[in-house]
Amino acid sequence: MTSWRPCQCATWFHLSDIHGDRVMSIIIHGDSAFTGQGVVYETLQLAALPNYQLGGTIHVVINNQIGFTTDPWDSRSSPYCTDIAKVTNVPVFHVNADDPEAVMFVAGLAVEWRMKFHRDIIIDLVCYRRFGHNEADPPEYTHPAMCKKIAEHMPVYKLYADQLIKDKLVSEVQMMEEATKCRSLYCAAFEKAKFMNHLVKNPWPEEYEDDAMEKMRKRHVRMPDTGVNEGVLKRIGEVFSTMPAEIRVHKRLATTLLQRREMLNMRMVSWALAEAFAFGTLLREGVHVRLSGQDVERGTFSHRHHILHDQNGVHAPVSALSDVFPGQAEYVVCNSSLSEYAVLGFEYGYSLENMRSLICWEAQFGDFTNNAQCVLDQYISSGEKKWGLNSRIVLLLPHGNEGMGPEHSSARPERFLQGCLDDEEGCPSVGKLAKPHFPMHQLLDCNWQIVNCSTPANYFHVLHRQVMLPVRKPLIVFTPKSLLRLKEAESPIDDMLPGTQFQRVITDNSVANPAAVKRLLICSGRVYYDLAARRAKQGLQNKIAIIRVEQLSPFPYDLLWMELRKFPNAKIVWTQEEHKNMGPYFYVKPRLCTLLMRMDDPRHWDIGYAGRGAAAACGHNINHKQQLERFLTADFLPSTVIITFC
Repeated sequence: MTSWRPCQCATWFHLSDIHGDRVMSIIIHGDSAFTGQGVVYETLQLAALPNYQLGGTIHVVINNQIGFTTDPWDSRSSPYCTDIAKVTNVPVFHVNADDPEAVMFVAGLAVEWRMKFHRDIIIDLVCYRRFGHNEADPPEYTHPAMCKKIAEHMPVYKLYADQLIKDKLVSEVQMMEEATKCRSLYCAAFEKAKFMNHLVKNPWPEEYEDDAMEKMRKRHVRMPDTGVNEGVLKRIGEVFSTMPAEIRVHKRLATTLLQRREMLNMRMVSWALAEAFAFGTLLREGVHVRLSGQDVERGTFSHRHHILHDQNGVHAPVSALSDVFPGQAEYVVCNSSLSEYAVLGFEYGYSLENMRSLICWEAQFGDFTNNAQCVLDQYISSGEKKWGLNSRIVLLLPHGNEGMGPEHSSARPERFLQGCLDDEEGCPSVGKLAKPHFPMHQLLDCNWQIVNCSTPANYFHVLHRQVMLPVRKPLIVFTPKSLLRLKEAESPIDDMLPGTQFQRVITDNSVANPAAVKRLLICSGRVYYDLAARRAKQGLQNKIAIIRVEQLSPFPYDLLWMELRKFPNAKIVWTQEEHKNMGPYFYVKPRLCTLLMRMDDPRHWDIGYAGRGAAAACGHNINHKQQLERFLTADFLPSTVIITFC
């Protein structure tokens, strides 16, 4: 339900169908799901929200009065399965499904209502289920009396046929002929289905052809450069750091805007600026950008401020990126309802409609995706394989073990990595790793991309790359929290100019003699800055190298192959801020082992680990700091034995 409603919304947007006069959505429900699934309520609440409304949806509830083996009185506390609609004052028509003409009348009335008032309406189709879920699951097990009554009850088509014959509107021969035609049609389709051995891909007319992936593989397409002319970036930065003349902004926001301008003058870029650069560049190129989620206009951590509010309350809010370039595409940034399941489902469906758009959903904190796990498992991670549906949706998930407790620390990268379809033993041969088109071939085969950026420049590039890629794949980005304002985590604007691109692995260029390095720390994300600070404090720059894996999946075998060769005498240690049972460790280690075995490197059996032990995120800040100190100390111990700490 939450995935197909927004397909209409996106079509509505791209057709400029402001009132929903050209496109209408119809959703079919089951009675038990309508009352039992909370996402139905969440989605109904979206109906009148400014950036989610569809101009009215017709909901058809197939009310067969049984949810598997559960009776109505065991599945809901209200007389009707549609009583949840009272919350939003949606009109409901209860109609007897044994009366086709009454059903047709109500359907016509529902369409008229929707077209006149542009609001949701519900048709409660009161009927029954003659058979079980499948041939091997007879409902008589649990409902013998009801099934007996249904078996004795004449089917609806027979009831209606007898009525038509009685009224002399058709003859019995005509009815038999129509029934034969209908059955022949069903039988022919059933026989045809037996010989279908392929998935009909890409149902949307503007999507690339079915064999486009294979064509790209043969053409050896390479990853695109995503750098942008400095003049374009400066224009975006100037608009993004300027206070609108017509409104009075909050005094703290005025300071933030001033800091952005000073940063531009120093040719440095923060995370907020990098994101604005990415969005502004795409808007200039005619790409529609949409960002939604809880608090996204301001940003959970008060860093974004894409909507500026007048502190006097006189003027309307100003969208910071909506008027940067003449003729640019439309930018939509909208705070959502306090829902993850419905809103993420909505954005996924929205992303399916047009391939020249960037649709982003941001969680307030990364672990809030728990409430949308069904959308991740059933749609985003597997929609391409199941239905041939390609999506560029971007999930922005704030992540970092920073002592905030179990509920606001981890975006659960291990869950997303477990959902990747790549085989841990599927490392290509060294010859294939050396091919320049290897990274693109990986993307052609993956089901989604997972990145953990440690620099604003890489964040800019991965967002820009998402639209420039010739294939549509979902993108999971673990975004920072404390790094948003960390001076060391800023990027020079040179890292975003033409000729630059997303760095899947960031090497350590500070090491003068790689052969002299005794320990190679491999990490991902913000923990790099903790490691780098400790290494500098202890003066171990020439003995310890630190490399960052920015793209976790598809796993960058080719770049890590070069890095491991560069440090032949170093002990390899994976280090992470997450607890051992979380984070990328159990995804990365077997792939590193496979890569080292491909290289005939004996270190494959001795990959170390430094980090927290298996546990939930620490619930107390003092304990969190103690754990951090312990595993940082372990990272720089001369011993080859790596200890984990709880």
